[in-house]
Amino acid sequence: MSGSPDNQTRSYLMKRFAEIGIHPRGKLGQNFLIDLNLLRLLHDSAQLEPNDVVLEVGTGLGSLTGLMSQSAARVITVEVDQIMHQLAKEELQDRKNITFIHADILRNKNRLNPEVLDAVRAALAEVPDARFKLAANLPYSIATPLMSNLLLTDIPPFSMTVTIQKELADRITAKPSTKDYSSLSLWMQAQCRCRTVRVMSPSVFWPRPKVDSAILQIVYDPRLRKRIPDLEFFHKFSREVFFHRRKFLRAELVAMLKDKPVVDGIMAEMGFTDQTRAETLTVEKLLKLSEVIRKRLPQVSQTHG
Repeated sequence: MSGSPDNQTRSYLMKRFAEIGIHPRGKLGQNFLIDLNLLRLLHDSAQLEPNDVVLEVGTGLGSLTGLMSQSAARVITVEVDQIMHQLAKEELQDRKNITFIHADILRNKNRLNPEVLDAVRAALAEVPDARFKLAANLPYSIATPLMSNLLLTDIPPFSMTVTIQKELADRITAKPSTKDYSSLSLWMQAQCRCRTVRVMSPSVFWPRPKVDSAILQIVYDPRLRKRIPDLEFFHKFSREVFFHRRKFLRAELVAMLKDKPVVDGIMAEMGFTDQTRAETLTVEKLLKLSEVIRKRLPQVSQTHG
């Protein structure tokens, strides 16, 4: 059967690449998941339904793509490598519910490719009661900007089930007062429920990466999102408040507001001390702080105007 995950073995991939005379391209993050049980676990963890529109980034030879096309209404798969794109397209040409896009998912570091987003929107409009999901063995270098920016769009995914670096999974799921708690932890957890499904050693990929990986599941929660009145502001705040991790919170707020008396008033109002650091505060506390600052900013700018 074309697009069978049984093709995603090391021996098959090596043979296929040798036939064509190509090699996996490390700079594109081409590490193929060759453990078939884990490939199926990635697919099964996404819990695809007949009304799902799935975005896959990193088509490869299309093994996961084909598997997902059997479960979902539509699969939109994006591949930056022209040869991989063409091979997968040929392998899965009989699957009419797959849209193949040869493109970079990132327009730039802070923006997603509008062609891809438009394809997702079009598919969502065509499928009754559609849900949008991201499911992919992601190239490591694009994982953070892709997932972060999807939550800034008008079509945040119902869920994101991905293989990524374990280090990144640890940052996304980290708790306050741990070394991995960061702006990314705050941004993702403020809107989603995040959990690591499985940690994976380098040996389950070909070629082997130098680090451990993880299957991560992120489930978007609209009720959490409603706590954020201004998403763009909160996105900016989450990065700035963690910009210098070891700095005291007061110094970070002074850098934002440029007004020490206002900052001292906010610190007192929130019950913080001069020794408080952002990395010790819960997501809920930082959400509240973000909103207090957002409301004060117009007043500060008028004072200094």
